[in-house]
Amino acid sequence: MKKLVILFLFAVLSVNAQETSQMVSFEGKIANRNSDSIVLATKGFQKTIRLSKRGQFKDAFEIPTEGLFQLFDGSETTLLFLKNGYNLKLTMDAKKFDESIKYEGNGSNENNYLAQKALTDEVFEKDLDLLFLEDEVTFKSVLDKKKTTDLSQLQRAAVDASLSQMLTSMIQQESMMLSQVYTQKKVVQKMNGLVSPSFNYENHKGGKTKLEDFKGKYVYIDVWATWCGPCRAEIPFLKKVEEKFHGKEIVFVSISVDTQKDHEKWKKFVNDKQLGGVQLFADNNWNSDFIKAFGINSIPRFILIGPDGKVISADAHRPSSKALDSTLGEFFNM
Repeated sequence: MKKLVILFLFAVLSVNAQETSQMVSFEGKIANRNSDSIVLATKGFQKTIRLSKRGQFKDAFEIPTEGLFQLFDGSETTLLFLKNGYNLKLTMDAKKFDESIKYEGNGSNENNYLAQKALTDEVFEKDLDLLFLEDEVTFKSVLDKKKTTDLSQLQRAAVDASLSQMLTSMIQQESMMLSQVYTQKKVVQKMNGLVSPSFNYENHKGGKTKLEDFKGKYVYIDVWATWCGPCRAEIPFLKKVEEKFHGKEIVFVSISVDTQKDHEKWKKFVNDKQLGGVQLFADNNWNSDFIKAFGINSIPRFILIGPDGKVISADAHRPSSKALDSTLGEFFNM
């Protein structure tokens, strides 16, 4: 979730970067590469750089903006700050990724700072789910401390002024966004222990399916849409969870909030990706009664309901979280 916040802020703030027509030189070596190329992207710009069999690359190109760029290696992403005249050299082991990133050359100070910040944020992200369970005073205290620490470290890093300005804004907005998420989660948590609202939606295999059809079983619900990148990213993990608990008293239900105009797209997506579980199509996308009852305004969203029809977690762990595997395992002594 934290990475989604950072990427969202990156997308917003990178639009404000200054225009330039200078060249950037970028070279390096990636051990244990995940693909035969890397991709650099920002608003309105995308550059693909080919890698040799040994993971080496070297290129020079014009950048339309001076600011933050996303580097994608075919599996993971990291942020770069590029500016006219930069001459960067990257070394990285794709198996370790963030932990192994190191830059040399002009612009290395800014980008080594970004790489180190990514590691710090990753540690914070691991404890984020537990932090959301804390009382408001504790949550605010931890969040304020992180913001103060981040801003202090940024000042000591003495990075480029334009990058400093962007990151200062990102750090402040990140704190506000996480505060909003905390407030939303507390509202949602009030549903835990209550009888779940029901649904009666179109089943991909035909007919309609309602929540009461699964009485006596645990129900793990994935609210998603075909256009949602983070939703699609969870699919491989969901398939593994389904496989592990196959034959147990639990059913995996995916509810699409795609609009009616994308109904056929949904049907084709389910077929093409060979999605398992019970695939349902909400009757009125975001305005469907079940969706509104759970206050869902962002996806993916996961819900866990008990055999008695009561909500165990109105905001359950994602399939990619080890915590989900542990939680479900306790139900079946696994």
